[in-house]
Amino acid sequence: MSFKPNFTRLAAALALTTALFAAGCATTGGPKTRIDYDKAADFSVYRTYGFPKETGTDRGGYSTLMTSYLKQAMSTQMEARGYKYTEEHPDLLVNFYMNTRERTESRPDARMSLGYGYYGYRYGLYNAWPLYDEDRTVTYKVGTLNLDIVDAEKKQLVWEGVAEGRVSEEELQNPKVTINAVVTELMRQYPGRPNM
Repeated sequence: MSFKPNFTRLAAALALTTALFAAGCATTGGPKTRIDYDKAADFSVYRTYGFPKETGTDRGGYSTLMTSYLKQAMSTQMEARGYKYTEEHPDLLVNFYMNTRERTESRPDARMSLGYGYYGYRYGLYNAWPLYDEDRTVTYKVGTLNLDIVDAEKKQLVWEGVAEGRVSEEELQNPKVTINAVVTELMRQYPGRPNM
């Protein structure tokens, strides 16, 4: 019995492996961001900003460390754009919410299901042991951060930034650095500055 490789199947397997590798690289990049804002709002009329008495990251009547990191990061970004902080009747209120949750995905193991990789010598001859798991389950943490900028007088949302992405163990160990990076990325897309 002669063995003839099936080049069409081999090409498909290589294409699938390349796609999986590219998708893996994409997930390790920065978070996905989404911005929306009131196109009718005149951002040049706002000069001051502040925070609500209780933000979305406060818990049980007290301010969390995450709230502190977010306030520092947003203050840096707002002041870099010319806004002044005030606790008395600010033009804009800055609020935020964040959470981290686990996500589980079942992914087919392309090497096993196509008979390639280490066990490629079996290709076309016979299958692997039936107990081999051809699918693998991956569990990882996903973080979401919402930034809201509100017209304080009208009590109306004028700008919203959302970032969502896979959170590494290193990022969980350094939340302040992670928050600064994500807030900076979101605020790059903020459209306004005060008219001096």
